[in-house]
Amino acid sequence: MKALIIFGSQSDKPVMQKAAGVLREFGISFSSHVVSAHRSPELLEKIIADCEADGTEVIIAGAGLAAHLPGVIASKTLIPVIGVPITAGALNGMDALFSIVQMPKSVPVATVGVDNAANAAYLAAELLGIKYPLLRKKLEEARTTMKDDLAKNSKVDL
Repeated sequence: MKALIIFGSQSDKPVMQKAAGVLREFGISFSSHVVSAHRSPELLEKIIADCEADGTEVIIAGAGLAAHLPGVIASKTLIPVIGVPITAGALNGMDALFSIVQMPKSVPVATVGVDNAANAAYLAAELLGIKYPLLRKKLEEARTTMKDDLAKNSKVDL
């Protein structure tokens, strides 16, 4: 099981670390890179080619502002891409959300909520769980634990 986490700027690192934490929690190996689709397209193409060669099965791509990175990646590979819109600039991530979610027909990018890199990693784990039964079992156990914790803490005093 292998994933790639890629994002457009060092300032995106705190958001994308949430994805790394979830992947680690489920034992999914990953590599991570900071690369700009606009400022270093040749490096991006090399990273995509390398991840295809090394067996990467899912890509989590975060970007803010115009947020072209996830879509550019999706245009260059058939590996599933999950986009994470990141809060930046005057529009607080809404521009990134719309840029990622509005991909043209036949070049999809799955998109999670603004700054929700953890959900991107959970989705990546679920996709990988289709192929890896032990991972699926871990996901089922995590859901059961979540439900049990919610049930234990459902009664509150106001």
